[in-house]
Order: sequence, then C-alpha cells, then structure tokens
Amino acid sequence: MPKVKFLRASQDEKTLHCHMTVLGRDFSVPFDIPDGLQLGCDEGHWHLFDKNGRRFFPGEDEIQARLSALTGEVYFDVQYVGQAFGKDGSRNALDRLRKHDTLQKISIKGIPEDHNLQLLLLKIRQGNSVVTTMNPFAEDKSQSKARIKAGVNKLFTPNEAERTTLYEASLIRYFEPPFNKEFKNSFPSTKLKSLGDCYEKDFAGLVAEINFDHLPFVFRSPRTGSLPTVMAMFNLHDSDDRDFFFSRNYNNP
Repeated sequence: MPKVKFLRASQDEKTLHCHMTVLGRDFSVPFDIPDGLQLGCDEGHWHLFDKNGRRFFPGEDEIQARLSALTGEVYFDVQYVGQAFGKDGSRNALDRLRKHDTLQKISIKGIPEDHNLQLLLLKIRQGNSVVTTMNPFAEDKSQSKARIKAGVNKLFTPNEAERTTLYEASLIRYFEPPFNKEFKNSFPSTKLKSLGDCYEKDFAGLVAEINFDHLPFVFRSPRTGSLPTVMAMFNLHDSDDRDFFFSRNYNNP
C-alpha cells in the first residue's frame, strides 16, 4: 500500500480540512463539523474542541477511507494470496505467518520506498445457495424429488477445508497476483488434492467476496484495476472453464 502522511489540519468555518500527501501528491480531505467547534494543535496533535474543552477529531481509518473514496490513490495492491488451514483447521493465519517463506521472499525482493507491506487477514463465512427452477410443463416428473434432494445435499457438501481452498483459488484466479504466478507451487493453491476433490462435486458456479463497509483503501491488481469491493464470480458449467479453475491445465495457468 502507498504510504499516507498526515501534514496538517485547517478550518474553514464549518468545514475541517485534513491535508495529506500520497505518492508525492497533496490532497485535502474535508469533513463537515457542527457549530461551536474550533481547531487547535498541541505539540503536533490536532484536535477540535468545544466550549467545555472536550476534544474531537476523525480517526485515522476514517480519514484514510475518505481520502481513498475521494482520490482513488489509496489502494491495496494484491501481490499474493495464500491460506492457512492446517490439518483439520488446526492452523490460523498468524501461525503460518511466523514461518511464511513466500512472505519472506516478497520482503527480500524489496518494497518500493513510498509503499508499505501490508497483510489482510480474512476469515471465510459460508454463503452457499441453491436455485431450483420448476417446470410445470415437464412431461417426466418422476425424478423431480431426487434432483431437488441432490441439489440440497450438494449445497452443504463442501467441508471447511474445501471452502478455504475454493476461496483461495477464486481470489488467485480473480486477481492473478504476481507472486502466486512466480511461485508455481502456490498457483492456484498449495492444496491441489482439495481442488481435485471439489472438482468431483460438479459445481455449477462459484462466487467469492471481500466486502467490508468503509475500507480505508480500494483493491487493485493489473488484471482488475481498482475495486472498492471484490466479487469474484465464476461460471463452471463449461468443461473448459472447470478445467481452468480447478487447475487440470496446471502447467499452463
């Protein structure tokens, strides 16, 4: 992520201006403020204060979120996507980061001077859904109940390890991060067997989302451009699309 530096604050009647610099460019982020508040600064610490001496000021994340929304200059440039599931879910992201070879390699290769290396830790929440279309004019209705039951069973079949792998693979396919391509054993996943098991479940479609309110940045990659939220959608009806997503053509990603 680009480094964001707070320069100073100023007040124009009922508007507070936070002056920031990003990648050598200066920006002013405005905030409407109530009557009776005045701007002050003590030893470099800016604040708004009322007649009772109470102090207020927008939080750092709030300022950066508004800066990102106004300028698009605050971005999370996705370099690598990985997972930390372990055996039966025994490992979390912090456990893996303590001995993460790829993270070390990214650090060694160097981060641009005007950027910071940032990590975004995500926990996956299942949101499976099944859509059933009833045809009242169907001539053969003998298999209707069995097909509906099969769809419902498939809805809850993927276990947590498979969901984690599917989510990881979805984000890698979506962003095409440079370090996932560089380290072939992690493109699209370090758990190819799990993807193979998922392939057999015959998914028709897959959606992986990253959606937070008021994130202080937009997501970015060479493939996607800048995005305020992420919705990676894959239609897996076609056999070629399925082979590509589940890495049956693994040597030609």
